[in-house]
Amino acid sequence: MKRSVLTRYRVMAFATAVMLLVLCTCMVAKYGFDTGADLTLVVSQVHGVLFMVYLVFAFDLSSKAKWSFGRMLWVMLSGTIPLAAFFVERQVRAEVEPLVVDGLATAEA
Repeated sequence: MKRSVLTRYRVMAFATAVMLLVLCTCMVAKYGFDTGADLTLVVSQVHGVLFMVYLVFAFDLSSKAKWSFGRMLWVMLSGTIPLAAFFVERQVRAEVEPLVVDGLATAEA
């Protein structure tokens, strides 16, 4: 598998996890302190778009890594649990890194 597949997944996992934490903060401000409704709307929409892209990249990675359906589902759902995506991304990187073939090694072979 190409390194770019893992890199795309890692970038989107990090971006989705950060935006989910920002969204949680905005939701606390909106419902707890009755402020920031407009910001919450924007952040929720940005997180939604990023999450959809994350799902596509997670599916691509899971199909190339030949994961079971349960493993794929867990990785996809980790983007909906605050802080979980950070830990799952670390596990995925450790598991998939040995499967990565660099472009130079492929070109020489």
